[in-house]
Amino acid sequence: MDPALLREREAFKKRALSNPVVEKKKEATEPPKKKPKSSSQSKQPKDFNYKTYGGSSQYNFGILAKIVKHMKQRHLNGDTYPLTLEEILDETNQLDVGTRQRAWLINEALANNPKVQINADGKYLFKPPLNIKDRKSLLRLLDKHDQRGLGGITLDDVQESIPNVEKALKVLGDNIIQIVQPISKKKILFYNDRALLFSVDEEFQKLWRSVAVDGLDDEKIEEYLQKQGITSMQDIGVKKVTPVQKRKKPSNRNRNFKKLNQHMSDILQDYTDKN
Repeated sequence: MDPALLREREAFKKRALSNPVVEKKKEATEPPKKKPKSSSQSKQPKDFNYKTYGGSSQYNFGILAKIVKHMKQRHLNGDTYPLTLEEILDETNQLDVGTRQRAWLINEALANNPKVQINADGKYLFKPPLNIKDRKSLLRLLDKHDQRGLGGITLDDVQESIPNVEKALKVLGDNIIQIVQPISKKKILFYNDRALLFSVDEEFQKLWRSVAVDGLDDEKIEEYLQKQGITSMQDIGVKKVTPVQKRKKPSNRNRNFKKLNQHMSDILQDYTDKN
């Protein structure tokens, strides 16, 4: 080997040994950060029901409808003693209702429902639309409505207030009149006051039905009666009273002027028109 190359090699080694070498340490790898759990992955309450989460409103009102229907049926069966919410849920087989639904029933649904009432002990009762218990109280209520001019009572309200309505109406017979409304088709019950029943001759009935007054005002009806020689209604109309015009009182200005200035009567002259 060339001695010159050997000398260069040895010189290179000496330079290399004189320069210290620092090895780079491997950077410590940080552990991967855990992703925060989304709200959907957070723990749900024990009473949370995934089946009812999507349509909670429909589920809640389904519970309420079942309760109101059961309370109404209890009332019609004669069970008028109050129940707690737990007893109602037990009788309607809804003990699996969650805490949220129970709070909604207590604070909103049952508290504001017109068909449910709460007594002093916080228990629940069905609230019928009419304060009646049997057919006798129904007849008294209809009589009171008739005397006060309050009109009739719908059959639907009666059916929600007392049991066996058809049997009660059958026993009452002609003491009650049933009329069907032309638009709503609802049946309306009226009291039939027998003291007002009287017979009208058939000839008068025909005359009554033959006279058509649809679309006629009072003046046209009065004109028609006058043409037929009937004047018994001519004094029934409202008389127009013409307001009486008050006469103006004469002014006392000149008179007062003279009284206040009597001490100057020989100087002052009266220029008022005496005509």
